[in-house]
Amino acid sequence: MDLTQALTISSRGMDAQTERLRVIAENLANEDSTGSTPGASPYRRKTVLFENVLDRNLGAQGVRVKSVVPDPSAFPQKYDPSNPAANASGYVSMPNVNSFTEMMDMREAERSYSANLNVMQASRSMLTRIIDLLK
Repeated sequence: MDLTQALTISSRGMDAQTERLRVIAENLANEDSTGSTPGASPYRRKTVLFENVLDRNLGAQGVRVKSVVPDPSAFPQKYDPSNPAANASGYVSMPNVNSFTEMMDMREAERSYSANLNVMQASRSMLTRIIDLLK
C-alpha cells in the first residue's frame, strides 16, 4: 500500500466517524424531547451502521456509513401528570437516549477519528521526507 492509499483510507474513516459524532450529538440534544400530545412518541435514539467497502481504484478496503437506523429499544416511562404528553395514568414516554451510553460512544468515535488523523499526519510526514530526499 502506498502512502496516498493510506491517506485516502484514513480520510474515509474520519468521514464515517464525523457522521457518527453528528448522530450522537443529535441524540444528546433530544435526550428530553417527549411528544407534545398524549400518546405521542418521544424522540427515538439513532445509531450508525458501518460497512466495509472495497475500493477497486485503491485496491483496498475502507469504511463508510451504511445507514443511520432507529434504536428499537423500549421508551422508559416517567411519572409526570403535568406534562402534556402524559397518558391517562400520568406517565410520559421518555426518549430511549442514555447520556452515559452516548458519551461512551462519543469517546470511542473521538479515539477512532484521532487514530485516523495520526495515520494521516504520519503519511504526510513521510511524503514530505520523500520529497526532501528527491530534491
